[in-house]
Amino acid sequence: MVSGSKRLKMKRNILSALLILLITLTGFTQKFNPDKEIYMLVRGDDIGSSHAANLGCIESYRNGIMRSVELMPPCPWFPEAVKMLKDNPDLDVGIHLALTSEWENMKWGPLTDAPSISDEDGYFYPMVWKREDFPPNTSMQEAGWDIEEIERELRAQIELALKYVPWASHAGIHMGAAGLDEEIGAVVARLRKEYDLDIDMGPYDFKRFGGWGDAGTLAERITNFAAALEQLEPGFYLFVDHPAVDNPEMRAIWHTGYEDVAVDRDWVTRVFTSEKVKHVIKKKGINLISYKDLKDQDQ
Repeated sequence: MVSGSKRLKMKRNILSALLILLITLTGFTQKFNPDKEIYMLVRGDDIGSSHAANLGCIESYRNGIMRSVELMPPCPWFPEAVKMLKDNPDLDVGIHLALTSEWENMKWGPLTDAPSISDEDGYFYPMVWKREDFPPNTSMQEAGWDIEEIERELRAQIELALKYVPWASHAGIHMGAAGLDEEIGAVVARLRKEYDLDIDMGPYDFKRFGGWGDAGTLAERITNFAAALEQLEPGFYLFVDHPAVDNPEMRAIWHTGYEDVAVDRDWVTRVFTSEKVKHVIKKKGINLISYKDLKDQDQ
């Protein structure tokens, strides 16, 4: 009997082989040259979490500089996100594994029976680590989590995502939950390998791109982001944020300490789609890449 993960892997290997053949036939053989070229990986997180996030992520790809996005399988707007991703097949997709549900007014919980990582209402806890500005017993750190339940849940999320987006290239984890404990981190690493969702970033020596710093207005964000791009030297750079749009839905989503979510994430989309930013990227010849591009280099 072939296991579910093996069947998914076989299916994805066939798709990968077809993709490699297509690349070969179309002549795409470019190799990275970080000694002379600038490479920027712009990733958007949390597609599937809300309609506003879905709109912002797709806009940031179609009309902006984002080339990778991470999809959240247990979230309420996952089905719409899947449809959008199928309509944009060249957008690189990662699986954004979730063990927390941080927002007021909008919640999600595990796909599996996982009481050790769920609150009394069946939702994930809001936070990974205990916070003084949150009530007691609202974090994974304070819960008596069970590693077997966590593995089952993460496996279910991966298999749901691959059922609908079998071309996913990699997996990340929401709010850094893998860093809570070495045991959780080891499970995440093992599942990435099992489902061929691991990418070794080490050889590329990625640097974190500073972005807009502490800019207080949209205009300052755009100016700072463009200025930071102007200063880039050859090499690899990574920038991660959360595109969305400022609409009534997004304005109702917040948590203690982060109340201006709608404006903040709308500005992410506006920076990613800024004509000024795109002009600098074109002028400097910055190569916008994805995790899939990294994976293709190893084929």
